[in-house]
Amino acid sequence: MSPRRSAASIGSAQQVAGVAIDRDEAERLAGVLKALSDPTRLQLLAMIEASPNGEACVNDLTEPLELSQPTISHHLKILVSAGILARDKRGLWSWYSIVPEQLQTLRALLPGPTFLR
Repeated sequence: MSPRRSAASIGSAQQVAGVAIDRDEAERLAGVLKALSDPTRLQLLAMIEASPNGEACVNDLTEPLELSQPTISHHLKILVSAGILARDKRGLWSWYSIVPEQLQTLRALLPGPTFLR
């Protein structure tokens, strides 16, 4: 046994061998984390969540972030693909809202005084 590994550390390593999260849930959560790993996407989520009806159109989001419509649409598509946002097509426009089932996950991942509360 190496001097760095005591009997206590070997025992604790054996106790941690179990799986704390199943693979499907780990992959789902990794997808959510990946989608949230961009500052613009976090800003978009905060803006949508704070909007009066809890939804926003791309046109509502471009000016405050000073980004083009294609750029905002790209970020929204990633959030929809991750299951974080829902997209509702109304005529020519698409409206985005946070998927209610994702709120608990988002609140656990993004604690803060006002965001997603």
